[in-house]
Amino acid sequence: MNFMCGLLGIFNDPHAYRKIKRGLALLQKRGKDYAGIASLHAIHHAPKIKDLPPLSGDHVLGHVLHAVVECVPQPLKQQGILAANCEIYNWKELQQQYHLPARNDAELLLQFLDKFGVTKLAELDGVYSFAHWQQGKVVLARDILGEKPLWFSHTTERFAFCSEKKVLEKIGFVDIQELNPRQILFYDLGRNTLHLHHRPFFTLQPEHAASYELLKVKIEALLEAAIEKRIPAQKVGLLFSGGVDSAFLAQALKQKGVDFTCYTAALDTEPAAADLVQARKVAQLLDLPLKVKLLRLEEVPAYLKIIVPLIEDSNVTKVGVALPFFLACELAQQDGCKVIFSGLGSEELFAGYERHKLAGKVNEECLSGLLKMYERDLYRDDVVTMYHGLELRLPFLDTRLVEYALRIPARYKIKEKMGKFILRDLAASMLPPEVAFRKKIAAQYGSRFDYALEKLAKRYRYLSKSAYVRTFYPAHNLKLGVLFSGGKDSTYAALIMKRQNYELSCLITLKSANPDSYMFHTPAIELTRLQAQVMGIPILYQQTSGRKEQELKDLETALRLAKKKYKIDGVVSGALASTYQRNRIERACDKVGLKIFTPLWHKPQADQLRELLQQGFKVILTSISAEGLDEKWLGRPLDDTMILDLERLHKTIGINVALEGGEAESLVLDCPLFRKKIKIVEAEKVMERRNTGRLMIRKVVVEGK
Repeated sequence: MNFMCGLLGIFNDPHAYRKIKRGLALLQKRGKDYAGIASLHAIHHAPKIKDLPPLSGDHVLGHVLHAVVECVPQPLKQQGILAANCEIYNWKELQQQYHLPARNDAELLLQFLDKFGVTKLAELDGVYSFAHWQQGKVVLARDILGEKPLWFSHTTERFAFCSEKKVLEKIGFVDIQELNPRQILFYDLGRNTLHLHHRPFFTLQPEHAASYELLKVKIEALLEAAIEKRIPAQKVGLLFSGGVDSAFLAQALKQKGVDFTCYTAALDTEPAAADLVQARKVAQLLDLPLKVKLLRLEEVPAYLKIIVPLIEDSNVTKVGVALPFFLACELAQQDGCKVIFSGLGSEELFAGYERHKLAGKVNEECLSGLLKMYERDLYRDDVVTMYHGLELRLPFLDTRLVEYALRIPARYKIKEKMGKFILRDLAASMLPPEVAFRKKIAAQYGSRFDYALEKLAKRYRYLSKSAYVRTFYPAHNLKLGVLFSGGKDSTYAALIMKRQNYELSCLITLKSANPDSYMFHTPAIELTRLQAQVMGIPILYQQTSGRKEQELKDLETALRLAKKKYKIDGVVSGALASTYQRNRIERACDKVGLKIFTPLWHKPQADQLRELLQQGFKVILTSISAEGLDEKWLGRPLDDTMILDLERLHKTIGINVALEGGEAESLVLDCPLFRKKIKIVEAEKVMERRNTGRLMIRKVVVEGK
């Protein structure tokens, strides 16, 4: 039935009703068709928020409705009370299977939860976020990929949740966290306590043994089903770049006789933006209805004033992607659309990014990308579409398609250095080859809005695009902890995130008793305390035995402590090329309910080292353990000569240029994050073998810059 909306709940707060009314008004763009509020003893619905009558009590649940098909106000009540933002595709099947007298997917969800609790959430085929209130308990959950958003705040006095973070902030709540889609939150009203239960995510299974042609047939069937179940009765919009994903969706909608229009947006420049040229070309080739929004450079700041606070993020990449997306949605809204399709998810499923080509295990990289989509892409796109009264449909993220695509052999996803090959080959049966096999560039570049941000930053004399965009959202994006070893990668990753306007709330250092730890840096690790001091960032120091599995448990312990003590939302890792290390960190973060940021992942290694020098990093090597390295490398500073030597060793014996294979460890003595620099006064080189040794640092001092 398609009920897409906004939800808000406040518990154990004597001003709950007043705050709910204000919050629902702030949420109204998510649902203008109806509003509702509920307490334990009463439920009221009204066409307008202002018409909702008062409710007494400390516990109130609120809802605004965006009705795509029919208007069924929420909250709903039977045994429990439900407020949901949901689209359950198999609700009729579940209704019949479990003999539930539901008339739509929201009613089915309520009865389903009343009967089974959250034990059968895996049976739901669809996207959702919901709050279910029953017998003094509130349960919050989201679909496993996180297409539908949900944020919460919990203090010693009260508890609240909402579809948008900014609403909770504006009605006075602090320490707001995004509910990890892989967690279910249980809140006890009487005790004011909450518990987070971990849910399993997709896992890597053995690759399909079927032939290439049979795989294509199955993908086509799954995609067709994913599109079909998402088509409403009314006219729909399609975000259109002319790339293989949007062109495939356009052809599928056209073949099904759907009333739709393609929408694209770009900067008004000469020469024309690449995506605009391609969109017009493909629309003409395929006889597709296309509407275009062109924005002059002078008009961009006015839109930034809306978009940057809307997405609650000043990350340049996110803003650059949000700009054309926002403009296209504006066109769709003007046309009266309530639903808009997007090809988001295709890149992660079918290995369309450069990092997939660099990955040793392609499907593992695909899985990692899917894990982080809720933070990187999905919330941004949700708030932009809901701002325009649009429901976003993402066929490529259909769970059945995801499960199947994660088992497609890597050789079919990447072929002849081209990503998404099997999808492109399938698309070639319904699209011209020049469309199916066109290499797509990222939206912010294809629309030329990244160029616009650069031009505006220079015009207004800002040092960087980040500094310019930050003026539209001066608050920090998120609070982050840094997995910190004292080496070049973790320090540089921290600097990158700080420059993207993230708050570095703490450093997290694990000291392993095992000098040969697979997970953690060990040489000169005791100096991380001093590095934290010169950065002015508190450090959380966690001991670990260094045993393989115990290390992971100790990491989880450290992350939980950091989350509790420093209220962090996510973690920065300096992982560059080690899939083993990154995957274990990702699993630990996901289990604890923290987002993970790996800004250096698969960055060209020589480029990374040269960037360190350009940024003013002073780095030395503190250990070596590889053929081609000897005692002379211990204590050696990073400079252009060292990089050339490492590139030569890479060509001759295969050493990692950035030393990511454990060939050596490093120590940062100075960088832009440091308020003072560290100087080594006394050190000793200790060699175990010809190519293995450590720099034992006996004495250091801190000096001014």
